[in-house]
Order: sequence, then C-alpha cells, then structure tokens
Amino acid sequence: MLAVATCVALLGCLQAQKLQGHVSVILLGATGDLARKYLWQGLFQLYLDEAGQGHSFSFHGAALTATKQGQEVMAKVLESLSCPEDVAPSRCAELKDQFRRLSQYRQLKTSEDYVALSEGVEALVQQEGRREAGRLFYFSVPPFAYADIARNINSSCRPGPGAWLRVVLEKPFGHDHLSAQQLATELGSFFQEEEMYRVDHYLGKQAVAQILPFRDQNRKALDGLWNRHHVERVEIVMKETVDAEGRTSFYEEYGVIRDVLQNHLTEVLTLVAMELPYNASSAEAVLQHKLQAFRALRGLRRASAVLGQYRAYGAQGGRTGKARGLGGPRRSALGRHLCCPPVASGILVHMDNLRWEGVPFILMSGKALDERVGYVRILFKNRAFCAQSEKDWVTAQSPCLPQQIIFYIGHGELGTPAVLVSRSLFKPTLPSRSWKEVEGRPGLRLFGRPLSDYYAYSPVRERDAYSILISHIFHGRKDSFVTTENLLASWVFWTPLLDSLAREVPRLYPGGAENGHLLDFEFAGGQLAFCQQQVEQLVLGPGSAPMPSDFQVLRATYRESPLVAAWPEELIAKLASDIEATAVQAVRRFGQFHLALSGGSSPIVLFQQLATGHYGFPWAHTHLWLVDERCVPLWDPESNFQGLQTHLLQHVRVPYYNVHPMPVHLHQRLCAEQDRGAQAYAEQISALVTNSSFDLVLLGMGPDGHTASLFPQSPAGLDGEQLVVLTESPSKPYHRMSLSLPLINRARKVVVLVMGRLKRDITMLVSRVGHEPKKWPISGVLPGSGQLVWYMDYEAFLG
Repeated sequence: MLAVATCVALLGCLQAQKLQGHVSVILLGATGDLARKYLWQGLFQLYLDEAGQGHSFSFHGAALTATKQGQEVMAKVLESLSCPEDVAPSRCAELKDQFRRLSQYRQLKTSEDYVALSEGVEALVQQEGRREAGRLFYFSVPPFAYADIARNINSSCRPGPGAWLRVVLEKPFGHDHLSAQQLATELGSFFQEEEMYRVDHYLGKQAVAQILPFRDQNRKALDGLWNRHHVERVEIVMKETVDAEGRTSFYEEYGVIRDVLQNHLTEVLTLVAMELPYNASSAEAVLQHKLQAFRALRGLRRASAVLGQYRAYGAQGGRTGKARGLGGPRRSALGRHLCCPPVASGILVHMDNLRWEGVPFILMSGKALDERVGYVRILFKNRAFCAQSEKDWVTAQSPCLPQQIIFYIGHGELGTPAVLVSRSLFKPTLPSRSWKEVEGRPGLRLFGRPLSDYYAYSPVRERDAYSILISHIFHGRKDSFVTTENLLASWVFWTPLLDSLAREVPRLYPGGAENGHLLDFEFAGGQLAFCQQQVEQLVLGPGSAPMPSDFQVLRATYRESPLVAAWPEELIAKLASDIEATAVQAVRRFGQFHLALSGGSSPIVLFQQLATGHYGFPWAHTHLWLVDERCVPLWDPESNFQGLQTHLLQHVRVPYYNVHPMPVHLHQRLCAEQDRGAQAYAEQISALVTNSSFDLVLLGMGPDGHTASLFPQSPAGLDGEQLVVLTESPSKPYHRMSLSLPLINRARKVVVLVMGRLKRDITMLVSRVGHEPKKWPISGVLPGSGQLVWYMDYEAFLG
C-alpha cells in the first residue's frame, strides 16, 4: 500500500510539475502584414484555448522596427483582436486586457538583442516560480533572413534542458529544388527536423483538415470507390477575384505556380491521393504515406500546363510594370519574349500507381478571375442510363445524377467551409461535435445541382486556419506541416515544369467576368490546351520583326515531302499525336499496328511523350520493332532496346510477345555472322508483318547523312534483297544491325525526326542533293507506295 501511495504521490507531483510550465512565444516580424492580419489573432486564440490549462504564457513581438514605433503598431493590433461569438463583450475585454499585459515588443536586430531576449525569458520564468516548458519562435519574415535568425536562436536563445524548442517557418520555402535544398541544409545545421514546423496554411483550413478524417471515418463506404475504377477525375481549385496589386514584386519572381500550386494545391492533392494509413491519427504514418504519394507523381511536361496573365498586370508597378507598360509580354533588344511567371495556371497531374492510374488530377488557380472560391471535387464515373426523363427522377436519388464528393474550402456561392456528398452515393459520417448539417437554401446550386442533392455539412464553429495550426504547433502535432522530405519531393516534381515554362508567353485575359470562356481548357492524351483559340494582332515596335517563337507549327515541304517544323516541345507533341492517330487507324483497319523505332538520343523525348501523355494509344495491339541496334548486350546502357525499355516500355502495357528486340546477342557472341541474327530478324518480320510492310518507321538523320545504321562508307543495306543487315559505324560501338533501305521503303509511312542546331548543316545539304544514298543514305529514303513526312525543330530547320 505504501508503494502504491508513493507512486500516486509521485505521479501527482509529476503532473503538477508538467502543468506548471511556462511557454514563451516569440513572433518575429511582429509588425508585418501577415502578423497583423492573422498571427496575433491566432496567438490570442491559443491563449483563449489554453489559459487555465496549467501553462503560463508570455508573448514577445519582435522585429527590426525601432522600439517606440514597434510598440505603437503592436498596440493597435492587440486592440483590434476579437473573441469568438459565444464570449460576452465584458469577458472579451477582460481577456484582451490579460493578453496585452502578457505581450511586449522588443527590437531584435543584433546578436546582443537575442541574448537579452533569452535572459529576459529566464528572468520571467524565475519570477513566476515555474519551470520552462518551451519556446516557440514564429518566423514571419522573408526567407533570406532565416539563416541569421536561426544562427542567433541556436547560439543564444535555446531553452534549457527538459524544455522544447519549436521553430515555425512561413513559405516560400525556396524558389526551386536547388534553392529549397540549400535552405533546408542551412536550417538543418541549426535545428533538428522535429523542431521545425513549415506552415502551409491551407492544411489548417477546416475543409482541407477534414479530408483524412473523412476518408478514415467513411472507410467502409469509400474502400470500393476511391480508385481509378470509379473516379473520373479530381479537381483542386483556388480562384481569386483580386489581382496581384500590392504583391506584384512577389509575383514577378514567383508566379501562381510557386505561390499556390507547388504548395497549397499539391499538399491537398497528396491528402486525396495518398494511401490511407491503418492508423490515420498517427502523424508519422500520415507523413510517410504523403511522401509515398509524392514519389508516385508522374513527371510534368510543358504540355501539362496552360498559363494565363491578365492584361492589367503590367500596369501595377514593380519591375514588370515598368518594363511592359501596357501589360503585354516584354521583349528584349533582340526581340525575344522575356516571359513572366503567370498569375493563372491549370495543371494536369497523373499518379503512377495502381490506385490512380489514368485518373486526371486537375489543379487550377488564378487571380482576377470571375469568383473567389476554393474546393476539392472528386467526380465519380456514372455508368447508369435512365430511360425516364429527368423530370421523373426521384429527387436527389436517381442513379443518373452526378455523383461527387466535394470538400468546399470556402467563399463562393456557399460562403462557408463544407463537405458535400451526393445523396446518390452514401450518407457520410462526420464528427457531430464539430460538424453540423447545412440548412436548406432554396435556389442555391452547386456544380450544376441544387443543394438538396447533397448531404451537406459545415463546421459548428468556423475557425481561422492560422488559429488551428498554431494550436497544433503548441501541442506538437506534426501531421499538418511540411517536412523537409516532403518539401524537397514537391520541388523535385515541380522544378522541371517551371524550367520548361521559363520562356513561355501566358495567354492574356481581361480579368473578372469579361474572361468569358477565354481560360477554359480541356485535356486529352495527357495534355492540356485552351478550348478557345486566341486570335490577337501582333503590334511590333520600330525595328521589331517576328521571331520563330511567334509561330507554333509550320507546315511546308522538304525534298518534295511534307515537313512539320516547330519548337521542340510542340514538335514532339505533334509527332506523338500523329503516331497515335496512325496507330488507331491501323488497328481499326488491320487489327494491329507495326511500329519500327530508331535508336539514339532524339527519339527519347518522343518515347517519354508517348509514355506519359497518350492513354488512347492502342498499345495492346501494337508490335514494336527496332530500326537498328548496336552490337552490345540488350542490358547495356548503349543498347537502343535499353533506351526503349527505360523511356517507354516500362510505362505502357505492350504484351511482351509484341516486343521484338534485334537478336544481336546470340550464343554469348555479338553480331557474329555465323549466328545468322540478321536473317532471323528478317524471317520474324516476314512472318508477322504483312508483305514486310511496317505501318510506320521512325528514322533519324545523322550529321553525316546516315539514317538507321546505314552509313555512307558502309554500302551494306543500301540496295539488294536483304531485309536486315550487319553494318559498320565510324564511331563506337562499331558493329551494328539495321533494317535495310529497301525494307524501310516498303513501309506505309516513314517519319524522319531531325532535332538540334548540330543538324542544321546536314539539313541544308540534304535539301539540295538528289537520290544519292551511297553518299547520303537518308536521300535514299522514299517509300515506294507509302508516305514520307519530315519533322524538324526550328534549330535544325532555321539554325
């Protein structure tokens, strides 16, 4: 009994000691815009929630502003604080007065200031006769100031043993992957990962914060629905009516993708797409599953995005305004476009995993749009057909009604955060203490349906995102914040697209309701495009002349055959679409499509485009052949087949028996004539390809005029009866296997892809020569009864 009593007494002492801790909150940048609008109110709410729970508090506003001026600004901010609606005015005034007495301003500029701050906190704790529980530093300052502040905190302001340190960081967390990595490394030299809380305030918004709990509480209903078999698409949208005025310099550097999509909307995407942990309340499990979702994101390409810029943007000051005047794209002295980060963007995202394969995730955000609204919309496939007309459907229960789940982040027609579930799906479970059913509002329609079509729930009490996140920080909850790993994974995903868009000219739009359908876009084959063509007159200044970048796809002739010329991204997109159209037509007519692909570096981008952007491609009925191969093992990095495998085959579903690598490696020998590999490949072609006539052959053109592995100094394969030949290359690896020119010319269609400035000279030369395949093998490519089409980028075509 004595032992039990001792344990109980000891436990009581430990609990009392825990309850008597003092917490110091230091808000850096306390006089700034974010602090004045949100953070002081969030800290006041923390005090309201936690006062009387055992901890004591002190709040320190800190900035570079001089003491007197800072005190005046802070006094105005504290006076404007508000209490929840259920707090009586007299009680609110009392609480505000208590909070003001606990809050003080200090200039924090030098290392001595940080030492003085720490000494002041320690003196206050001793004066109260308490132990120190922890210190919370909120960085409401630009990222360039992080390192100096972090160094001073680490050297002078860490709490003593037994107390925690929590450091809160506001975005932007870098400008691209490299800068984010550098910032993370720098901060990591001062703070442990568990000490850092990177704020994405969207994760504190009530509808967003409800996504994982909703999925968890409705597992039974959602388990069979939350996948590619039932979900048609996912839309993640944040629209604003305001423009970038007041933030023009920020948008000049960052743009909407870095400001909204790379962080807010991508974080939301991971909450929707991630695998749901068995224990959804485990912060560690949630963060690990989010990281897995990042790793499953398919790489973005130029065709994954559409960009917009409202016309008045350039008149709003900053470097952009001064350079542009009327808000159009700037031009350099050479006449080239100097493009700016867009203020509106739509992005098409896909996940490479079994759950979401083929499901489009559409991310969209912009300023100066027609409405202010944010939502996540999961739209389900509907296979039902109702014989009766809509007027006879049972209200809100017909299987032909749209089936969707919507996490309504706020604003818009509804004006409040909400969770909406189509009544034709299921009745959801939500926590009754914090969510209530939305009252009926006749005449209100959301996504084309009346509110009565949904089970609709809104928060019992609306709370600001920052108040929620500050509470989570105080309680050490990490699942609502961005870890270093997740941050870098996000930048790995977004940086290649940002690089590819660096010189793109966004579509101009007037702003607001006048936008009409100008920004509507559609997706097909993994690509986004505006629905409406924008016809604009190009007004050039004195001495200006149109540049190649002012044109999209140029159609002409080359060597008396059709020529398609464009910038590389547009060229590859066009070629991929044309190959897909040829494949679909061949399968429709003959039941199968025989495609022979050349090796080398040029086709790699085409393979990647086909792999990531063409879901309508009839891969199951496609036979893949090689035009040529190097005499190396198939697993060698220099193998053309290995390039095909890496960049295409592992991403698409081609039956393994439809893939035909060249037999260059037989009996542990490479291209030995006695192994008859060339004859074996020819026999395979004759057996499977009708009349040995491929539906499409893709070729390249070397700087010496060679094509496939047919070289000027190696006459093999330029004429004769052989279908497949062994040849000699002037460069390593010297031994090659190749389709012969006669076999290539049997094809129904031959495509020659020529890219890069290094091809300019041979392009000019070949344009003038006649039929001289022994000098320039490419000149011998002319299908007997098929079509030849040249695809050249502007650098190869124009130099």
